[in-house]
Amino acid sequence: RPAVGLAERAGIAVDRGVLVNEYLETSVPGIFAAGDVARFPDPRAGGAGIRVEHWVVAQRMGAVAAANMLGQRRKFDDVPFFWSVHYDVTLSYVGHTESAAETLRIAIDGSLADRDCRVTYSEGARLAAVLTVGRDRESLAAERAFELVR
Repeated sequence: RPAVGLAERAGIAVDRGVLVNEYLETSVPGIFAAGDVARFPDPRAGGAGIRVEHWVVAQRMGAVAAANMLGQRRKFDDVPFFWSVHYDVTLSYVGHTESAAETLRIAIDGSLADRDCRVTYSEGARLAAVLTVGRDRESLAAERAFELVR
């Protein structure tokens, strides 16, 4: 869980994280938040606020927040993603969904047992996320496809 106590005491809006706009500015003008505490609007999810707990996303958010503190007006609209390595298995996840498994349409191409698959998560007609195991090129292709949706 994100530590939001300081933000709450400062009068900053929180909801399962520190709420920020597309410029990573909080509800208090001139105060910015980045990293896994920040809940930012994801344009691919209709502007719904999401949090991503991955160090590369935090680095990218920090760079955008710093630029905006210096007067630039850069939107943070990077595709959410993470990867994780477990011994000889690398999981790559691109996109985002917080929907319950019962409401998602999940399709598997390949074999989980063989550690060679692509799992797609759809919410209605919208592709929400892609998980790959052993298919790095497909993960990169999915990230590029999500980049085109802004």
